[in-house]
Amino acid sequence: MPGGMIGTGTGFFYSLDKNGDQHVPVIVTNKHVVAGAIKGRFLLTLQDSAGGPAVGTYQAFELDSFERRWAPHPDPDVDLCAMPIAPLLREAEQRNQKFFYVTFDRTLLPSSAEIEDMIGLENITMVGYPNGLWDRKNNLPIFRKGVLATDYKYDWNGRKEFLIDAACFPGSSGSPVMLFDVASYQTRKGTFMGSSRIKLLGVLYAGPQHTVEGDVRVVVVPTQQKAVAVAGIPNNLGIIIKAEQLLAFEGMFR
Repeated sequence: MPGGMIGTGTGFFYSLDKNGDQHVPVIVTNKHVVAGAIKGRFLLTLQDSAGGPAVGTYQAFELDSFERRWAPHPDPDVDLCAMPIAPLLREAEQRNQKFFYVTFDRTLLPSSAEIEDMIGLENITMVGYPNGLWDRKNNLPIFRKGVLATDYKYDWNGRKEFLIDAACFPGSSGSPVMLFDVASYQTRKGTFMGSSRIKLLGVLYAGPQHTVEGDVRVVVVPTQQKAVAVAGIPNNLGIIIKAEQLLAFEGMFR
């Protein structure tokens, strides 16, 4: 980071241009997470002999010229960027290692029909590294629960965004926000027992805060903790970029 500062954020694996077994694996995060970054460091869990995750066994992978490796979303007002993981795969291969990863892809984005069937106030799950915290022993992230704070069918303030009611702390920028219903879920068509539902709804990037003076402002979720003279107090709302904005990256890395 500029001035030698260190920040943390969240990213997730995503597959672009998926066609059968062919795809372009990338990492997605917010533009503001990598802005000004000179060097990036990933802690990646290695594969076991069966190709699954060797939980607790991980390696650090570092990349120089970090900010320049990311392709920004073509809309300058959308705080998303993506980076192909090919450099990380090559570095792992040079070490005779393979790291474990599983990707989201466009099939996990909710369809128009699925969005129309949502009842509102669905439970959501967010995965990330709030305050830079994670399970250091097992290299596992932190899962948080919340609910939709706005109706997903509508665009918040005319933008492809929505709000969640969940605690969003520094380090959570870039966190994927999902519908993650196991064993049962409810839609306008009824309750589905014995069925599960996993959908990628969007990516956290900002949240409204109020100052000690009482003003309310929207700020990007920061990547670092720092002392400030006037505190911004989160009000447990997060602003999420709708997952459909990921479609703009399709074809970008062919």
